[in-house]
Amino acid sequence: MTTRPQDTAFNRAVDLIKNAQHAVVLTGAGSSTSSGIPDFRSAGSGLWTRFLPMEVASLSSFRYHPERFFEWLRPLASHMLNAQPNPAHVALAQLENGGFIRTIITQNIDGLHQRAGSKHVLEVHGTLNTLTCVGCYHQYPSSDFIGAYIEHGDIPRCPDCECILKPDAVLFEEQLPAKIWLEARQASENCDLMLVAGSSLAVMPVAGLPAKARENGSDIIVINKSETYVDGQASAVLTGDVADIIPSLAAEILND
Repeated sequence: MTTRPQDTAFNRAVDLIKNAQHAVVLTGAGSSTSSGIPDFRSAGSGLWTRFLPMEVASLSSFRYHPERFFEWLRPLASHMLNAQPNPAHVALAQLENGGFIRTIITQNIDGLHQRAGSKHVLEVHGTLNTLTCVGCYHQYPSSDFIGAYIEHGDIPRCPDCECILKPDAVLFEEQLPAKIWLEARQASENCDLMLVAGSSLAVMPVAGLPAKARENGSDIIVINKSETYVDGQASAVLTGDVADIIPSLAAEILND
């Protein structure tokens, strides 16, 4: 029987994950599309093919046109906060619980890794699970406000000072959360394996983490539907849906 390139890459990925001492996972929007959350850059369906990001998802948009910002965010927030983890999230949590993964670095703001049971998750682009007051800086759980916002479009406001509450997701023109970004960089520099899952690696500075890991001798596994800039340096490239491939990898590793 002829061995297909995808079979070879799959077996190589299994061996790399089994033998890694410090494996790190970097996930992007493609890891959550099977949970019903749209990604940002896929041709035809990505959010940025239908909206101009600086007009709806920038810090300037939030500051000067909060009604427009919250109107744009409302259906996306509904998708994210009502979504359930898909098999990829569950499989990654199982691999972490089994000691095969140390850290998950995610570009996603949906909190699905934690809901699936992952413990050490670095949300480098922030989260929708909390909001912070722009006036007094008090932080609140989104659950306190999400019902009125999703159902009626009520803009969340601080119970203490009445200022608008900003979702703790990182917007365009905004810096990444410094402590979490430092942890993500350190994890990438110290890992011996980085698994890139569902990310086009198009958004800096997070897109630079695999290159940083590779510079320090780490193996790279890429699982994505489209090509990435790091494919040529990767030890294994698996083309397809992470919700299909990662559970297959986990089953092979955990049932051995």
